[in-house]
Amino acid sequence: MLDERSRADDTVLGVHPGVTVPDMDVPRTRRKPPSFRPVTVRSVEPLTPRMIRITLSGSSLAGFPIPDPAASVRLLLPRDGRLTIPVWNGNEFLFPDGSRPTIRTFTPRRFNPDGPALDLDVVLHGSGAVSRWAAAAEPGAEAAISGPGSGYAVNPEAPAFALLGDETAIPAICRLLEVLPEVPIAVHIEIATLEARLDLHRDVETHWHVLPDGGHPCDTLVEAGRTIRTVPGLQIWAAGEAAGMQRLRRYFITDQHVPRSDTSIRGYWKQRRPS
Repeated sequence: MLDERSRADDTVLGVHPGVTVPDMDVPRTRRKPPSFRPVTVRSVEPLTPRMIRITLSGSSLAGFPIPDPAASVRLLLPRDGRLTIPVWNGNEFLFPDGSRPTIRTFTPRRFNPDGPALDLDVVLHGSGAVSRWAAAAEPGAEAAISGPGSGYAVNPEAPAFALLGDETAIPAICRLLEVLPEVPIAVHIEIATLEARLDLHRDVETHWHVLPDGGHPCDTLVEAGRTIRTVPGLQIWAAGEAAGMQRLRRYFITDQHVPRSDTSIRGYWKQRRPS
């Protein structure tokens, strides 16, 4: 990285004579993500008044890699009622006319390679494109899946785990609880209403925090984080609204000096962006 301070000597800048400096105005080419696989909705199952499970299936899922815990997939929605697969231009997926497709990232709740079928648990909140699509989804509806992305590498020697997340992180937390070792585990989940609670299918210390009206996303998670005793080796996993995750990251890493390698804190969404 070039020093931000202005210097005239190329050698001081780290640029040696005879070395060509890349044009910083040229867009970077990113690694192409996995191609989209067309799928259809097999079933829709309400889990809570705020979450539904959509099971996607199709022959294109044959050979789909089994996702790691807390991994990610991209969900592509139809445009104007028809499924059109966008093209990767080296930086992003675009339709042939240059417009951007509606793509959102989810944690796969479960993948059955014998189906093959993929379960996505979707939070119904707001009036975003995915919430509208999920609320109206019926068997036979079209979509497409790309992935999976990388998941969470579980430390089998960890003495304890702390999992924190909002409603969008519930599927990942449930997956993690299926694979974490038999050590103390504390779970903190921020929800909009008590009706958003569901069975996590593991007997661990669980705290459901209702976000007060007018509160900022993840306020209750930040407060819960301050109650966690950061013993040596504690593994912290957290996911939710991006600004709230920045606050948690600052508290654990900067204030409590938890080693960065013992944390995995991800922003799943940004406030004000439809989801």
